[in-house]
Amino acid sequence: MPSIEEILSIERIDDDIYRGGVFPSVLRRTFGGQVAGQALVAATKTVGSGFDVHSLHGYFLRPGKSDQPAIFLVDRIRDGRSFVTRRVTGVQNGEAIFSMSASFHVTGDEGPEHHDVMPLAVDPEELPDRKDHPDAAVRSLYQEWEKFDVRVVPRESLELHPSLAAQQRVWFRYRDPLPDDQLLHVCTLAYMSDMTLLSSATVPHPGTQAQTASLDHAMWFLRPFRTDDWLLYDQTSPSAGGGRSLTQGRLFDRSGRMVAAVTQEGLTRTNVPADQVSIMKQADS
Repeated sequence: MPSIEEILSIERIDDDIYRGGVFPSVLRRTFGGQVAGQALVAATKTVGSGFDVHSLHGYFLRPGKSDQPAIFLVDRIRDGRSFVTRRVTGVQNGEAIFSMSASFHVTGDEGPEHHDVMPLAVDPEELPDRKDHPDAAVRSLYQEWEKFDVRVVPRESLELHPSLAAQQRVWFRYRDPLPDDQLLHVCTLAYMSDMTLLSSATVPHPGTQAQTASLDHAMWFLRPFRTDDWLLYDQTSPSAGGGRSLTQGRLFDRSGRMVAAVTQEGLTRTNVPADQVSIMKQADS
């Protein structure tokens, strides 16, 4: 697998036009986190210094082809004193595959502060690295992301809230040290945030077979963080029905600070031919 720096290194073609790289993949479709991460990098290249990305809202319009590059077209929607807005369209073969709006906030604004308390979770060092797991199926579960250390907290170790329909917690980090560039960590987290989140919708339905895909994805970046250090991804799925599942995630660093939030809706369709079905395998299996 290439490094995350290589994945997020996009090529400038012309003013506000960029091209992402092509990387080997075991997936039939381009990983959604890759498209979102590259689109966010394209947006940041059109924003001046003094602004930090604070949110993105993206729609996966068509399945991307993993053996072809995506072209990213950036529209400069607004340049204000406090906020900057960009719209990015990812294109393959003349068709839009992804659309994203990204908002940037001026650095240094001040105001009241609070955040949720991090839920209890066993330390990641107490959980086995999947690379050493005796079960080959578990070792291969995240083979697309071998440079990422993903450790799902076992259900027997969770403190569950009785009113939540589906709950899952995952520790993850990038395995190799990364530079002290917060923008790189933000774009890396945009890539990582698509990992495991939709699987939280399968917790009440183990073994369900369905056609799955990310439909839309929204993120809010709340405080500085590092993706080469452990982050706890606290995931819930408050609703599923009609072939779609809503999922939500809160991200905390090791000190307990809430650093980001994610909401995603995904396709979880069961009335499809068998050759279009994938096993919605629980991440902690």
